[in-house]
Amino acid sequence: MSSTVSPSRGLLPPARIGTCETPNAGPSGSFSQPELEFNDTDDTELLSVSWNQDYGCFAAGTSRGFRIYNCDPFKETFRRDLKSGGFKIVEMLFRCNILALVGGGANSQYPPNKVMIWDDHQSRCIGEFAFRSEVRAVKLRRDRIVVVLEHKIYVYNFMDLKLLHQIETLANPRGLCCLSHHSNAFMLACPGLQRGQVRIEHFGLNMTKLIQAHDSQIACLTLTMDGLLLATASTKGTLIRLFNTMDGSRLQEVRRGGNRAEIYSIALSPNVQWLAASSDKGTVHIFSLRVRVFGEDLSAQSNAAQGLAMLQQNSSTALDALISPNTGANPGSSLSFMRGVLPKYFSSEWSFARFHLPEDTQFISAFGSQNTVVIVGMDGSFYRCSFDPVHGGEMLQQEYVRFLKTESRPG
Repeated sequence: MSSTVSPSRGLLPPARIGTCETPNAGPSGSFSQPELEFNDTDDTELLSVSWNQDYGCFAAGTSRGFRIYNCDPFKETFRRDLKSGGFKIVEMLFRCNILALVGGGANSQYPPNKVMIWDDHQSRCIGEFAFRSEVRAVKLRRDRIVVVLEHKIYVYNFMDLKLLHQIETLANPRGLCCLSHHSNAFMLACPGLQRGQVRIEHFGLNMTKLIQAHDSQIACLTLTMDGLLLATASTKGTLIRLFNTMDGSRLQEVRRGGNRAEIYSIALSPNVQWLAASSDKGTVHIFSLRVRVFGEDLSAQSNAAQGLAMLQQNSSTALDALISPNTGANPGSSLSFMRGVLPKYFSSEWSFARFHLPEDTQFISAFGSQNTVVIVGMDGSFYRCSFDPVHGGEMLQQEYVRFLKTESRPG
């Protein structure tokens, strides 16, 4: 598989990428040739929804362009409606003016095998990547662009678009891939070459870790911002597992339910106390976590290297440092940890809190502030709900917005 890269004139200098803070809400020009149009007609189809890196915003790819929304308070930040079609992938870079776009929809003039790096301040494409097969996902860091194809992942330097790494994967039609976002600790998680396997690339340490996470194929995965913890679910969809990415040890296992389900999203709270999962069963589950990360204020790759050395010297002591005392928050918990003993299996625990949604719609969830969860659906809906951190149970709906009135197909 080969790729073609076409950097445009005026690629942003490093300072611009690193310091941009807010998206441009003013008028913009159009892509290459197409003309802008402004409408909110009922025939606008929602093609995708995705969070930015800190879950404070989300992007909606539509059959007419894209729209960016702020979560708290909820508001549409800006939109770009185009006469020449829409985008199935809209990847933000935190809250700055840079986006990665991949065409999609029945009448889009933008091919699904091309990634455009769009600068909304300059109102133009500043770089392109063309491939021989369809792009499944794009992930951004301030210093890297990661393009996911069905069998390969390409990692590029952001400033000059130079290809740095290529990673072979098992068939990956979902485009599964996630990145850490601490500036000095670059980690990438993706499917491995065997069913149920997750590959962790510690680029700063020049180390690859393979984790046999499940027996079935991987359906969903996510990393903490520092990359030290990994959460995974398989296509069976009954269990969600949490791993230490440094040594591959399993830290906790939680149970969504007893019946097979498709997991749409997994999110970890910033303090790693909670995990949220959404599925096709129409429920967002919240689980209590009992892990903490050594070096919680990780700011340099050297800290991760020190952590790795600690893990290699005494894995049981390292595990003890990662597991906080069991609070019994999740029903069904029956864990007891002994210093010097590394259990091979942790009994699964049921959800602590939950929120019910329509079963026929795909939803993604993330954590907001003060024990709240934000949920975005492919039916154009936005929910904010709160949960009791002590007693759990049914979550309370705090806000509901229909941000796009459209008859969208789930999935």
